[in-house]
Amino acid sequence: MGRSADAAGQRPWREDTLATVLSGTKGITSTCVHQLVERGELELDAPVARYWPQFGRAGKGDITIAMVLSHRSGAIGPRTPMRWQDVADWDLVCDRLVAAEPWWAPGTAQGYHMTTYGFILGEVVRRVTGGTVGQYLRREVAEPLGAEIHIGVPVAEQRRRCADLVAKPTIREMMASAGAPAAPTTLAEHPKAGLSVAMGFAPDDELGSNNLELWRQLEFPGTNAQVSALGLATVYNGLAQEKLLSRAQMDRIRVSQGGFDTDLVLGPRVADHGWGLGYMLNQRGVNGPNPRIFGHGGLGGSFGFVDLEHRIGYAYVMNRFDATKANADPRSVALSSEVYAALGVAVS
Repeated sequence: MGRSADAAGQRPWREDTLATVLSGTKGITSTCVHQLVERGELELDAPVARYWPQFGRAGKGDITIAMVLSHRSGAIGPRTPMRWQDVADWDLVCDRLVAAEPWWAPGTAQGYHMTTYGFILGEVVRRVTGGTVGQYLRREVAEPLGAEIHIGVPVAEQRRRCADLVAKPTIREMMASAGAPAAPTTLAEHPKAGLSVAMGFAPDDELGSNNLELWRQLEFPGTNAQVSALGLATVYNGLAQEKLLSRAQMDRIRVSQGGFDTDLVLGPRVADHGWGLGYMLNQRGVNGPNPRIFGHGGLGGSFGFVDLEHRIGYAYVMNRFDATKANADPRSVALSSEVYAALGVAVS
């Protein structure tokens, strides 16, 4: 379906076509959070409960903003899965998060916060700013930069501009192929128990392929941003030009928080990246020659990053799903190599 925005090949891909970037949304939300840190409205080492007091219940009082950003909080999902109709109810999700105990002692291990990342940080942003992450993103990031990047898209706009994801497996298929148990009681009972917990807090098969209009209309600040390639690159270029965050803040962001060893959700040695504070780190040089690159990928192949040393903001988005690696899709790796070659930067 080259250059097509739908599976039937009826809608051409245009410069302003919006693509779903799944977990690439996390890098966008992280940028909003770090802006609030720089403005003195949040502190990275403060407990989440300082801003959202109820969150501190059930053994979560010591979980900090930084632990959530680095996937170390243990708050990866509730003890029982939720129907997607329930996940669409923001307040209900927050109530379930408040009641849930962490799956490990906060700060002692790492496990990908697949869906809870967006809800926890999103509720913190809502309580600090009085608005949603999508509203903050539009006002403080997208509009100042002129970037086509959205969390929550009106239905009428979707029909004109959003590309359909093609060949994306359902959550049930992804769990089955991973051998994940349906409802584990501990992470020790199965190697993929953590994956089951994280996916159990995600929309189920009724939400299907992520092409449903309601899903795109709602705000999931960890998973459902709709962006143009230029829009996402513009945001990362805004970081490269220090228009969104200071160099000092970005240097703190890219201090390694781990990630090469066992991830209690994704499993051992699953990725070629480490974790900073809200972003993937390029320590293995997969996405370019600079190991200090940071950004975020999404399952299926999308990726965006900033290279501060070369002042590059980069993005690759697509609608044909490839479930091999979230941060090293061959299409994106080849494109980023061409970018560096055009700039005369050697890529090994």
